[in-house]
Amino acid sequence: MSSIEMFTRLTGETAQLRARLDNFTRQATSGLKAEKIGDLAPEIPRAVSLRGEIDRREVYGRAMDQSLGRTAVMQDSLERLTDIAREFRTKAATRISAGDPGSLMTVQSHARAALSEVAHLLNTRHAGEYLFGGSDLSRPPIPNPEGLATGQMAQDIATEIAALPSQGVAVTVAATRSIAQSNAAGVTPFSDFLAADAGLPSTDQEARRGVPAADGQIIGYGIVANRNAEVVSMGETTGSWARDLMRNLMSLAALKPEQMTDQAVFDGFVATLRDGLYSAELALGEEAGALGNVEARMEATQRRHDDLSAALAQQLSSIEDVDVADVLTRMQATRNALEASYRAIGSLSGLNLANFLR
Repeated sequence: MSSIEMFTRLTGETAQLRARLDNFTRQATSGLKAEKIGDLAPEIPRAVSLRGEIDRREVYGRAMDQSLGRTAVMQDSLERLTDIAREFRTKAATRISAGDPGSLMTVQSHARAALSEVAHLLNTRHAGEYLFGGSDLSRPPIPNPEGLATGQMAQDIATEIAALPSQGVAVTVAATRSIAQSNAAGVTPFSDFLAADAGLPSTDQEARRGVPAADGQIIGYGIVANRNAEVVSMGETTGSWARDLMRNLMSLAALKPEQMTDQAVFDGFVATLRDGLYSAELALGEEAGALGNVEARMEATQRRHDDLSAALAQQLSSIEDVDVADVLTRMQATRNALEASYRAIGSLSGLNLANFLR
């Protein structure tokens, strides 16, 4: 082989070594086998599929994160509503005495304040969305929270309470229950949207708000202000813990000290209020527990997505990523070979490496 042929071959090999060294340097810096996915053939279809699956699971995970943020706020509201029901059940049982009109007046003022708090709790918002309004996220479930204690529902209940001495306990209880169950405009304190939905057959009512948890899987977590989500209220109830709470607080607020003169009727009616508040308390506790189960289901689903995403990421890494330690070893070997090639060229041409590169 002539010197010219030898020189040509060496310069060609040197160019290849330099290109290889440049590639190893890029890989060591970026950690990736290729700058563009198109350079990964024939693994392109698998890489695209894996990345799409990982991205899809990340979307599900973020959606459940947002939903868990909402349910945490809902749990706080349910806890306080439960406390209110328990507090007034206890007050009705221990603080109202037929022989002490002053005890009734104190409880009544507290009941009116509690009605306002109940309304605001049901109007709880998170990230600008009303949490107990169903799909009507931008309008409050109770349009006039400060007016709940004096609204039409409260007035109608007060009218029936005023007739307690003449019509008796059973008729009064049935009448207040009917008022609290009403979805009629001007009577119900709930929004037009919720009232209209509650008036539909149960099969036609709006489904619970839910979060996509996987392909074809929705986890429902929503609770609307005027009807129970998962629990069935028992005992002296309208069928809705929110309506029960409002009804009995309004009834407490409407009692008159002079009604205490008929102790049997008065005590009998107060006993039904205790029963109604107890029903609300139990249902609220069960609702919170059911929502806790939903939260646990979301968290378990999130963990499954995370575990699968980690496994998929390892598979994707085997396609896209390099073993940096191996690359550094090969890069050093290539650099050594390149230096040797330069020396050979320099020796062949009578030039040293430094002169050759000028």
